[in-house]
Amino acid sequence: MEKKANVFDILMERGFIAQTTNQEKIRELLGSGSVTFYIGFDPTADSLHVGHLLQLIAMSHMQRAGHKPIALIGGGTAMVGDPTGKTDMRRMMTREEIQHNGDRFKVQMRNLVDFTDGRAIMVDNADWLLGLNYVSFLREIGVHFSVNRMLTAECFKTRLERGLSFIEFNYMLMQSYDFLRLFQEYGCIMQLGGDDQWSNILGGVDLIRRVEGKEAYGMTFQLLTTSDGKKMGKTEKGAVWLDPQKTSPYEFYQYWRNVQDADVINCLKLLTFVPMDRIREMETWKDARINEAKKVLAYEVTAIVHGREEADKVHRAAEAIFSKGEDSADMPSVAIDRSVLKEGINILDLLVKTGFVPSKGEGRRLIQQGGLYLNNERVESLDRTVNESDLKDSRMIVRKGKKSYCRITAE
Repeated sequence: MEKKANVFDILMERGFIAQTTNQEKIRELLGSGSVTFYIGFDPTADSLHVGHLLQLIAMSHMQRAGHKPIALIGGGTAMVGDPTGKTDMRRMMTREEIQHNGDRFKVQMRNLVDFTDGRAIMVDNADWLLGLNYVSFLREIGVHFSVNRMLTAECFKTRLERGLSFIEFNYMLMQSYDFLRLFQEYGCIMQLGGDDQWSNILGGVDLIRRVEGKEAYGMTFQLLTTSDGKKMGKTEKGAVWLDPQKTSPYEFYQYWRNVQDADVINCLKLLTFVPMDRIREMETWKDARINEAKKVLAYEVTAIVHGREEADKVHRAAEAIFSKGEDSADMPSVAIDRSVLKEGINILDLLVKTGFVPSKGEGRRLIQQGGLYLNNERVESLDRTVNESDLKDSRMIVRKGKKSYCRITAE
């Protein structure tokens, strides 16, 4: 019988791993039994986004290899706010907002992690953080932290020049305490997270050693960035969300269909379960064939987040639109009042009104560069008036470039 691959090697081969506290020991543990590990998610929005997706895929790889995930919802830490990567202090959230956001996360995570029969668990650090006695916490936990050492942490360095509030300075203690509590209550010996969490993870490993006299481990993942170092998951409309109400499956599919050529292979490794042999083959594809790799990426990521049925639907819609120029029921659609077209509306006003472009300046540039089409005809003039004569069966199609379409219906 063939020996099962060590999940550490799988994560390493696919490019997940950035830093580890003890690489040899972690690999040995992950290859020799079931390890309970956790990843934290701060509920600062009512949906997870593409940045979280990499963590969920890693969690899934770990679970498939027999390890037990704990998804920690940061209901308590969100009351403080993580200073990592932020130049300003976050807005304080209410307990109700945090609860609502955490509930939404649970729905989305269940598409990617199996929570049935205790195979994974979900906990909220509000359960132990909100009831803490401050003086007791300082005496039992704060005593183990050196301010000098904390100030050398990357997450604080960037904030020192602008000013770091004391509430944020507590964040590292709280996250470290989370790890200690999960270690004590669930036998959780490993914390995973994005590489921007390295300092906080080290704080928890050190706290467990000091309080329990035992070894715990940390491992961080590469952040999801483009080949030129920019964070992935942003569009003109904002973040790319996992919630279909915030980013439709069609828009989600299109985001991956349109990634830069240089980013396709990395995204296939990190965000899909496509076997490495097939990805290595795609790595040799050039020019037009790279588009085929993008289709595989878009389909697989959409299927993981929204299900195969939805992925089939949006894939068919995209093929119908791009290959044949056809209208499709799954094309993004916006309704406007027919009276607007009776009077006639300037093309720039229409584009902004329907949200197809974020501003008139953007629309102006698009038209001047010859990149805007109405019903498959290029819009040549900034003064173009759109009216009822442009409707075909009470609808019209606008397109920018080759790949971005929208149906405008008159009601």
